[in-house]
Amino acid sequence: MHTIVCIKQIIDPEIPADQFKLDPNSMRQLRGGLSLVISAYDQNALEVALQLREKGGGKVTALCLGESGAVGAIKSALGMGVDEGFLVSDQPLLESDPCGVAHVLAKAIQKIGVPDLVLTGGVSGDTGDKVMGPLLAEALGLPCVTFVSKVEVKDGKALVRRIVEDGYELVEAAFPLVASIISDDSNVPRYSKLKDIMAAAKKQVPTWKAADLGLEEARVGAGAARLQVRDVSVPQRESKCEILDGETPEERAERLALRLRELKVI
Repeated sequence: MHTIVCIKQIIDPEIPADQFKLDPNSMRQLRGGLSLVISAYDQNALEVALQLREKGGGKVTALCLGESGAVGAIKSALGMGVDEGFLVSDQPLLESDPCGVAHVLAKAIQKIGVPDLVLTGGVSGDTGDKVMGPLLAEALGLPCVTFVSKVEVKDGKALVRRIVEDGYELVEAAFPLVASIISDDSNVPRYSKLKDIMAAAKKQVPTWKAADLGLEEARVGAGAARLQVRDVSVPQRESKCEILDGETPEERAERLALRLRELKVI
């Protein structure tokens, strides 16, 4: 079975908040000098794919649309055990909205060869979007199951566990299929072994431009965006400290309670 996992390179969410900067013109995050990682839910998707290969054999391919430096994300995936990876890197494509990104990824998948299973992260780690799985499925003309925590193969079909508001449901679907993955105890990303990391660092990652994919120009880039971001800002947090005096602990506690009541906290 062949599984393609679409991954995205983002700024490490664990860096201090004061290091996040925004470009006022493009309203995008400035990445210069910051640690970059694979989006968390995409890592869960990689783990699901690797577990499927371990149980039934096959091949796992990582696919990324990003800046040239996103080759690092592909090599991180290779270090986890992915068989091969491809990067699409062309500056005009990076200005695409989610619909445009889905078109690019679909064309890249068709160039690789439509697999049995396409996995995406259930939520984008930087923008919080939850739409890539369904948009990609539409672009490929394939069925889609969202918010999946686990995938198994049974009798030649996919048996997926899908999280819903009051529990989960089991869905059976025929291949080929697109599924968006969320985190679960069963798909915690594995740690890469040092020898695998070193081997991945030596591998060449094929990189494609827009011209290599036969894209419809009217569907990609800033001019084709259906979604327009009007404003983005970094939240400014202010904190104040107020000291309440009192002769005894009881007196201080009483004054604290009165002050909290004044502030309508209690």
